[in-house]
Amino acid sequence: MKDYLVKSLAYEDQLRIYAVDVSQTVQEAQKIHNTWSAATAALGRTIAATSMLSAASLKGKERMTVRIMGDGPAGAIVVDGNALGQIKGYLQNPQIHFPLKNKNKIDVKDAVGSKGFLSVTKDLGLKTPFTGQVPLVSGELGEDFTYYLAKSEQIPSAVGLSVVMDDSNFVKAAGGFMIQVLPKASNDVITLLEKKLSTLPSLAELMSQNMSPEEIIFKFCGKENVKLLDKMPVSYSCDCSKERFAQSLSSIAPRDLETMIKEDHGAEAVCHFCGKKYYFSEDELKTLHLKQIN
Repeated sequence: MKDYLVKSLAYEDQLRIYAVDVSQTVQEAQKIHNTWSAATAALGRTIAATSMLSAASLKGKERMTVRIMGDGPAGAIVVDGNALGQIKGYLQNPQIHFPLKNKNKIDVKDAVGSKGFLSVTKDLGLKTPFTGQVPLVSGELGEDFTYYLAKSEQIPSAVGLSVVMDDSNFVKAAGGFMIQVLPKASNDVITLLEKKLSTLPSLAELMSQNMSPEEIIFKFCGKENVKLLDKMPVSYSCDCSKERFAQSLSSIAPRDLETMIKEDHGAEAVCHFCGKKYYFSEDELKTLHLKQIN
């Protein structure tokens, strides 16, 4: 079954809950970037979170870019998403691996680091994109996205993210959930939710049991208390093109473009998100340079 995200409300619209399966999406990211286990888990968790944030706050052609800038060896993590469930991402250092911890847990915190920041930039079609930024609070990423929602968007939330690897260090399952407390939520419902979150098996265990996004939501709140609203596909999708790279080359300093023409006699552009390469001949660069100076 292809990846998908589920939107729902629970307890008579007191909670908003999203759950997503991004197993194939993260498998594709691992294949494109040749990521090792810790890097795969860090990128995969960010992909899961970005897919849910995009579904929760974007519409139409709006886009969002999530950046994790920690002090760990993974370096920068960048994931781009839109309202259609199309996701793409990369990280600075894809070959990161650590020995597994207790219960075969991948150490995402050591890969990401616990000092740095998480930023979310939303392109809503206005003149200037909006960016919210918070410091990292754990490096595990679930807690960091929870903190972002509370501080930057003032939404009390709980975010769970997980990537499960098989014995060969390939992605077995990846996904997440995001529970948001709506303004009319009662203390009883909040207390009940907190109890559920503290007593249920980990998200990794639930996903290892092949639970669907719907089943995970029902596990939190009980099927009788949940109203499913929407189900949307999620996939790894890159929209790069030679035309876009031409626009980027046109925006660099004319002197730098002139250097590429005289010294390199051409240029090769590589997409960070999908690895595709685009070659620009000397004549093509000259055409771009002429447009710059005219």
